[in-house]
Amino acid sequence: MSLIDSIKKNLAPIHPDGYPFIGGFAFAAIVLFWLAKPLGWLGVLATLWCAYFFRDPRRVVPVGEGLVVSPADGRIAQVALASPPPELEMGPEQRVRVSIFMNVFDVHVNRAPVAGEVRRIVYRAGKFINADLDKASEDNERNSLLLRTPAGPVAVVQIAGLVARRIVCFVREGTSVAAGERIGLIRFGSRVDVYLPGNVKPLVSEGQTALAGETVIADLAAPSRTLTFRND
Repeated sequence: MSLIDSIKKNLAPIHPDGYPFIGGFAFAAIVLFWLAKPLGWLGVLATLWCAYFFRDPRRVVPVGEGLVVSPADGRIAQVALASPPPELEMGPEQRVRVSIFMNVFDVHVNRAPVAGEVRRIVYRAGKFINADLDKASEDNERNSLLLRTPAGPVAVVQIAGLVARRIVCFVREGTSVAAGERIGLIRFGSRVDVYLPGNVKPLVSEGQTALAGETVIADLAAPSRTLTFRND
């Protein structure tokens, strides 16, 4: 295998939604080179970062009935009881909510946490406060999806962050998705919440790093199963 083929194999593909942004950064770099060469090199670095931000790596999704995988890359910011967004009409009952915070260096392509039918998609405008804060789930701009599964409804909510200004959804109501399937993208810093059925216990802990489509966060087929964690 040649060096070029090896590089191509190990580089993550870029999501098509990123090309306009990468092109814009590249054009800005050319203009900056014309103005001042040092500024041009800063533009090149910004262009490379933009390409890195929009990477869309392939994932090895665990297969198993009832497995719930992380919908996003990032840090498990919170595991707590909370009521789902009212626009999904799931009722006021509190459910286990797993929140994953994505910084600007994480992959921002979001994936379906579980196999099911998309029953409802509701976009709601809002604020752009730090997505790492708990109140971001209620106050920030968000796009909420309700998935119907044999074990009960599962909600996944894309939440814009401090610098995020666009939530993109790839799926439509009435379609079926597989666990780990790409369902959307959030540009430049954000958070994704997953609301589990009432009696399901999470299999992740706050502070843990998750990979979208790979990290198992719950098991709907064994709702009482629990794990313990230690810092190492």
